[in-house]
Amino acid sequence: MDFEYTPKVRQLQRKLQDFMDNYVVPHLPLWHREAGDGLQHPQCLEDLKALAKEEGLWNLFLPSQGLTNLEYAPLAEIMGRVHWASEAFNCSAPDAGNMELLHMFASEEQRERWLDPLLDGKIRSCFAMSEPDVASSDATNIQISIRRDGDDYVINGRKWFISGAAHPLCTFAIVMGVTDPNAEVHKRQSMVIVPFDTPGFRVVRNIEVMSHSFPGGHCELVFRDVRVPRTNLIHAEGAGFAIAQARLGPGRIHHCMRSIGQAELALELMCERAAERRTFGHYLHQHANIAEWIALSRMEIEQARLLVLKTAWMIDQHGAKSALREIAMIKAIVPRMHTTVCDRAMQVFGAMGLSPDTPLAELWTWGRVLRIADGPDEVHLRTIARQEMSAAAERRGATLPYMNTPDLD
Repeated sequence: MDFEYTPKVRQLQRKLQDFMDNYVVPHLPLWHREAGDGLQHPQCLEDLKALAKEEGLWNLFLPSQGLTNLEYAPLAEIMGRVHWASEAFNCSAPDAGNMELLHMFASEEQRERWLDPLLDGKIRSCFAMSEPDVASSDATNIQISIRRDGDDYVINGRKWFISGAAHPLCTFAIVMGVTDPNAEVHKRQSMVIVPFDTPGFRVVRNIEVMSHSFPGGHCELVFRDVRVPRTNLIHAEGAGFAIAQARLGPGRIHHCMRSIGQAELALELMCERAAERRTFGHYLHQHANIAEWIALSRMEIEQARLLVLKTAWMIDQHGAKSALREIAMIKAIVPRMHTTVCDRAMQVFGAMGLSPDTPLAELWTWGRVLRIADGPDEVHLRTIARQEMSAAAERRGATLPYMNTPDLD
C-alpha cells in the first residue's frame, strides 16, 4: 500500500490550503456574525462558492473529477479544519453522498432535474433515513411507508436528525422507506426523491444538538399522504439497502478525514497555548501531563489517519465491500480520537476552552455528534467483533500449538 501523495494531489493541497488561508479563515468572523443572527445559510458562503468554482476547487470528491478516494482524503482533511468550509467547495454532506448516489443510480431524467443543479451548487439536498420510533442504526428497522398507488408512490411516516433540511437552498430529500414489507429483509426498502414543495411534506423543527444549532440543521420531517410520481424512484424497488451501503463507504472517508483536520487544529491550538501560558513557574508544556497529552494526541492522529488512508486505498482497489471492517473501524476510532484531542486542548486552555473565543467547544461538539451520526459506535464495534469471530471460527484450534497445558494422560 503506497500512501505517498502524488504531485497532482500535492498541488491541489497547496492550492486548497492557500484558498483556506486567504479566503475561508478570514471569513470566520463574518460567518459567525451571520450564523449568530439566525441565518441558516450565511451569505458569505455564496461569495466563497463563486470564487472556489473560478479556482477549479469544485466537486473534488467526484470520481469523474479524476480523484480517487485516497487522493481526495487529504483534501477533505484540509477543508475539515473549518467545519462549514466544505460547502464552499460543493463537497459537503449530505450533498456529496447524494451526488454520488445520483451519479451511480439515477435515471437520465433524475440526473437532469436534480443532479445537475446539485453539481452546479444552485440547490442543496438532504438524505432522510433515521426515524424517531425505531433503532434506525439498523436500516432494516426503517418503518416509513412508501406505498405504490397507480403511477404514484404515497409516503407516510416521520424522519428525524436529517442534516441540511433547514438550509434555504434545500429543495429535495432522498427518502428511504419500505415499499414491500413482505420481501426479504434487505430488499424491503427503496429510495425515492421527494421535492420540498410536495403537499403533505413538512419540516417540523430544527433540532439543537448539545445545545448547539447548526446552520442547515438536523431536522424532524413529517410525511402525510405525500404523493410523488413513480419516476422519482431511484434505481429499482427493493434496492434501497444496497444503495445506502454504496453511499456510506466513501462518505465515511470524507467524514473521518474532516475530523482529522479538526483534531489537527485542536492540537495546534493546544501547543500554542502550552508554549505561552505559565503555571507554577513553568510553561504548560513543561508539565509532564501536558507533554504527555501533546505526544498522545500526535500519535493518535497519525494512527487514525493511516487507517483512514488504508480504508480509502482498499475501496479504490477492491470496492467498499472489501473494506467493510475498515469502514466500521474508522467510524468508531476517528470520532473518539477527535473528541479526546479536543478535550485535552480545552483543558489546556482552561475556561477559555469552554467559551466561543476558541473553536474548541464547537469542534468537540461536532466530534461527539459523529459518534452517533452514520450509526452509533456500538453498531460498528458489533460489526468488527462479528467479523473477528467469524474469522476465528474458520481457524479454530490453530492456536493450540501455542498452549502450554500439562498432558493429563
